[in-house]
Amino acid sequence: MADCIFCRIAAKEIPATAVYEDDSVIAFKDLEPQAPVHVLIIPKKHIKSLLDLTQEDRALVAHIHVDVVPQLAKELGLAEKGFRVVVNTGEEGGQTVGHLHFHLLGGRSMQWPPG
Repeated sequence: MADCIFCRIAAKEIPATAVYEDDSVIAFKDLEPQAPVHVLIIPKKHIKSLLDLTQEDRALVAHIHVDVVPQLAKELGLAEKGFRVVVNTGEEGGQTVGHLHFHLLGGRSMQWPPG
């Protein structure tokens, strides 16, 4: 989508500090980090939110959780002490960009409840 900032980042039209990329996913540092490590993991395919996932997206979501998150957690020094993965969905869920994205947060103790 031409007006989606994350689609434009995935297409390399807008610069971002990438920490991971493959054919279907890109991960980059958040511009307004909420933790010492704060990375956004996005599918390159435009999917508005968790509610817009289809059966066709199963492998993509599994890839993010089974391959990408663990690899990044290890590479970014989060695996040993722990980290949090957050997906905001909809206005009241705190989603500010209409493109599915996963926040990988770590480098400090995470509190509960989160918001």
